[in-house]
Amino acid sequence: MSVRLAINGFGRIGRMVFRAVHNDPGCGIEVVAINDLMDNGTLAHLLQYDSVHGKFPAKVTSSEEGISVDGRMVPISAIRNLDELNWGKYNVDVVLESTGIFRTRETAGKHLAAGAKKVVISAPAKSADVQTVVLGVNDKSIDLKSFDILSNASCTTNCLAPVVKVIDDNFKVKHGLLTTIHSYTNDQRILDLPHSDLRRARAAAVSMIPTSTGAAKAVGLVLPHLAGKLDGLAVRVPAPNVSLVDVVFTVEKATDTES
Repeated sequence: MSVRLAINGFGRIGRMVFRAVHNDPGCGIEVVAINDLMDNGTLAHLLQYDSVHGKFPAKVTSSEEGISVDGRMVPISAIRNLDELNWGKYNVDVVLESTGIFRTRETAGKHLAAGAKKVVISAPAKSADVQTVVLGVNDKSIDLKSFDILSNASCTTNCLAPVVKVIDDNFKVKHGLLTTIHSYTNDQRILDLPHSDLRRARAAAVSMIPTSTGAAKAVGLVLPHLAGKLDGLAVRVPAPNVSLVDVVFTVEKATDTES
């Protein structure tokens, strides 16, 4: 029986998850509802055409009810207040919370009150009582079924944590410093325009912009014994996709080229 998935926030991550589910019919997941404030025609267009991943291999049309993908209708609502959602109407098992806004147990938990059984936050959580999971790192060491709200961390944390785990398992990490070469994001200006962070006010497509990253701290959430042992920074660069991590470790065990 398929897991019935609802997507709250049909932006970059929401659309990529939709594509991944559609392109893998045997994955056991069915997208049954979407909530996003944008009009359905625009959402359909952005799903159909992607500047990085190309054209979606399905026929996508829109109507007042939602979007149709190869003839299957997915209803869309435009509800700003999560208290007004009704996921129970669609028998939703899991909500993907991908707005980037509702990242605490209190706010993400409103999806549970709306009828969903589980919530996955597609960003670092802002509540210490929300478990962070990185596949291949700590998903086998915790009982996923015991949690009603999970965070899947950030793109950089998913890039960094598996590498840290391998090094730590073999050599025991004492300290580490990372630099992530990170694609520019929506929280930057395409042209020189005002921003509360003057570095992010610079034109994203022609600048290398140093900024902070929470990935080093987040590793301590999935590998608690490494909490406080890593630090780092990010450089936003003119690339539309991918986070690349360069990390240097001090380790406890002796190493050589054969190790």
